[in-house]
Amino acid sequence: MKILFIQWGVFGTMDMEEAFMAEGHMVVRFPFSKDQDVVYNFEVEKELTSVLHKEVPDVVFSFDFFPVISAVCEKEDIRYISWVFDDPWVFLYSDMAANPCNCIYVFDQKLCKDFHEKGIFTVHYMPLAVNTGRLDAMNQKIKTGYAYDVTFVGSLYVEQLNFFDRMYAVLPEYSQGYIHALMAIQMQVQGCDLIENALSPVIDDLCKACPIGIEPGNSATREYMYARYVIDRRITAIERIDLLDAVAKEHRVDLFTHFKGFSMQNVCNHGIVGYYDEAPKVFKKSKINLNITLRSIKNGIPLRAFDIMGAEGFLLSNFQAGFWDLFVPGEDFVYYENKEDLVRKVGYYLKHEDERKAIARNGHEKVAARHTYIQTPCKRDVWLEMRYGNENSIY
Repeated sequence: MKILFIQWGVFGTMDMEEAFMAEGHMVVRFPFSKDQDVVYNFEVEKELTSVLHKEVPDVVFSFDFFPVISAVCEKEDIRYISWVFDDPWVFLYSDMAANPCNCIYVFDQKLCKDFHEKGIFTVHYMPLAVNTGRLDAMNQKIKTGYAYDVTFVGSLYVEQLNFFDRMYAVLPEYSQGYIHALMAIQMQVQGCDLIENALSPVIDDLCKACPIGIEPGNSATREYMYARYVIDRRITAIERIDLLDAVAKEHRVDLFTHFKGFSMQNVCNHGIVGYYDEAPKVFKKSKINLNITLRSIKNGIPLRAFDIMGAEGFLLSNFQAGFWDLFVPGEDFVYYENKEDLVRKVGYYLKHEDERKAIARNGHEKVAARHTYIQTPCKRDVWLEMRYGNENSIY
């Protein structure tokens, strides 16, 4: 089979291409940039149409869903498969998501069900994946022993001039208090979104304070945009900093994040870490790897968790309902219920090395068996979609 691969420099591109070729498929690359207009773009439409006519692929594939790609595939009557790993991803709410040519995979079951309730059945559920073969080969070259006790790899969302600060600074006093109280309540609840459905009393003030445009033909609400892109990120920032500070009061924490300007006592900020060549070594060389999920992800397992377990690192995560469908807590990974529980479990697992290593091995074995780019729980449906346009996928 010939696959036209829309490539834009995203994580997993090399691993996905390797998986396609390992299964005997021919891959044709189509360079793309998500920093351009990905909804209505005549130049992209013209170029993609030309490539489709020249290469005559059996299917088009991309990480994340792009309306402009779907529009061309619909016109040319060719299957478009996309695997969305970003959340939020506003382009999912484009009218073009319902195009019959689409097979869109998302890693959050609740998000998938939300689309089904709206009558959009081009969206399916599939967890994310990792290339354990590549990671295992890297691990064989890593010297034994640990370099870090507790690490966190990810954004803190504290970069200057972020949307929340600009918005909050000019909100009326009532709206400031309303948002502050709403965030305080949401921070006490995991796995249930309270923000989006509670913004209507202040949504006009939010729009005036920090206008966010919504493309024509996109069904995303104003409440969705401000909840997912602005407020959820600020809650995540507060939560991550608070949890890291709590752990750092008792243990050294090594942080790998985009913003090198962040500092905290007993936290060593190493700056950004390369996804392919550096992050897996950090996960393997850490006694404990933290996952503090971005709050816009309501149910799904973030890529970070698969990356940690795939590198045979020990994963200590916040509660996330999606884990329970695929992994066993206390056997494949460990979760914490709150800040006090996190600090307690960090202390416990730093002292119990054999138990910690056994859990890391179990997590790695399960990921290697079921969650690589070739072997996933929904692999059969993926390849059926590519070959036959299967309309009977359970998700």
